[in-house]
Amino acid sequence: MLDGLLRPHPEDPARLVADLPSPCVQAHAANLMVLGDGTLACVWFGGSMEGRSDISVFMSRLAPGAAQWSGPVQLSHDAERSEQNPVLFPAPDGALWLLHTAQHSGHQDTSVVRRRLSRDHGLSWEPAETLADAPAGTFVRQPIHIHTDGSWLLPVFHCRSQSGQAWDGSHDDSGVLRSADQGRSWQRITVPGSLGCVHMSIVPASDGGLLAFFRSRWADHVYRSRSDDGGQTWQVPEPTALPNNNSSIQALRLADGRLAMIFNASSAANATERRESLYDELDDATPAPTQEPTTGRRAFWGAPRAPMTLALSADDGLSWPWQRKLEVGDGWCMSNDSERGRNREYSYPSLRQGADGALHLAYTVFRQHIRHVRVQPDWVTAQP
Repeated sequence: MLDGLLRPHPEDPARLVADLPSPCVQAHAANLMVLGDGTLACVWFGGSMEGRSDISVFMSRLAPGAAQWSGPVQLSHDAERSEQNPVLFPAPDGALWLLHTAQHSGHQDTSVVRRRLSRDHGLSWEPAETLADAPAGTFVRQPIHIHTDGSWLLPVFHCRSQSGQAWDGSHDDSGVLRSADQGRSWQRITVPGSLGCVHMSIVPASDGGLLAFFRSRWADHVYRSRSDDGGQTWQVPEPTALPNNNSSIQALRLADGRLAMIFNASSAANATERRESLYDELDDATPAPTQEPTTGRRAFWGAPRAPMTLALSADDGLSWPWQRKLEVGDGWCMSNDSERGRNREYSYPSLRQGADGALHLAYTVFRQHIRHVRVQPDWVTAQP
């Protein structure tokens, strides 16, 4: 039931599950954050179909001690652009940041990054503004990381297209916007050799450095990079043992020192079909299918977006010996059509840990609503 009420899973009472209500046909790209007052907040985008101008950002709240999510509130209102990939950031000064993208149709290379501020933990918001240091084509997906030196690191990826072709993801790469003045200005840092690596998820390394994990446009593996100077330079990303299907991931350093990763345990090797583009159902956003990019590789779309898997690592992500599936299914994602119920993906997960140690997970269900799951970290190791 889409009532936002946390209930024990009928086949697994160690797992509490809530399906968030949605006012829209489509709901996608959830991001969770624990706010300064202890509220667990979830933001996502909703509308008729990703890329259309009726796509806007929504937010629901789970108050401390509550068992039911609040009704969703719309936080963005641009009638000309598709507003996507919302991210929350509780700043040290008490302000809550909302960051999201805004693009024309399926052209991610036209995206700008917008910011709204709240001074009361997301109950009310100041007007939106465009982030001046993020040029067109900049996309966000993961939250800002505060390093031990006080600098802020915002993971970004850059959406580019070839002349005469619509964006299809084949030329995207990653970087970091670094701020040493609490977000008033940002320095652009490139991750070398990151072509095809996006959705950079930054976590602290066990020795004081920084680690980053990436989605792959090639739908092959989750990639991993490292920084030893506070995010000012990065190693070339290398593939990990985890598969990736050109869909989002998120990593988190847990209180017990382990790393957690939530992702789809599938890749192009599991695909039986291939899409031309994420937006090939939009009339003006389909790339020419016959011309290969000059890189010699095309982004792979259509790999199954299932199962939804939670994994743990005790060696900074070099190995992931503990994995457990949250959802199973065929993950069919050859269409984004939520109105006719054609999509069957579990995707775009988010992961946070509460003050009591519990893990909170959120992800897309069939592009129709967002699901919240609460488990203890050792749920992963307690295989049934």
